[in-house]
Amino acid sequence: MELSKQIKKYRTETNLSQEELADKIYVSRQTISNWENEKNYPDIKSLVLMSEVFQVSLDNLVKGDLERMKKEIDTQEYAKFQKDSTIFTVLFIALLIVPIPLVMLWKWFGMALYLCLFGIGMYFAVRIEKYKKKYDIQTFKEIVAFTDGKSLDEIEKAREEGKRPYQKALLVAGSAALAVIIALIMTAVMRLFS
Repeated sequence: MELSKQIKKYRTETNLSQEELADKIYVSRQTISNWENEKNYPDIKSLVLMSEVFQVSLDNLVKGDLERMKKEIDTQEYAKFQKDSTIFTVLFIALLIVPIPLVMLWKWFGMALYLCLFGIGMYFAVRIEKYKKKYDIQTFKEIVAFTDGKSLDEIEKAREEGKRPYQKALLVAGSAALAVIIALIMTAVMRLFS
């Protein structure tokens, strides 16, 4: 039986309206309606509160929907990761392109604007790193598998973990080289326009 049917079944058995149930578990009536109509799923806190209100175990309340909920949550996580990655990529490209025009046009205000963009970029970089840590993904192959909704088998995972130290060293060296190149380009352009 699906969770939506379980919620409706237990709600009617306990003679509660959607409004009454909503009050007991601290959500809106519309939220209960959405759960019963399979528009979305309750969070863990709401499930625990419902199991207490209905006086049934969490297992009985949820039954066979655990896998479906896990898949939906994973799908939402993949979508968030991809959205954050896209935003970060756009910001990263903008951070490479806009510093000189901003400073040349607006001087200190342009620098302040650039620093704001940098702060936003760092915010998304930290969010991406949290996803990577949570799902233990570091290498390019692991990230691609994650965004495709797949996971690597044991042997592939071991190979990718073996690559991590080398990739980190290359990443540091590449970042340093990129920073030096950007600094040289910015210096040259600043000299041209001064």
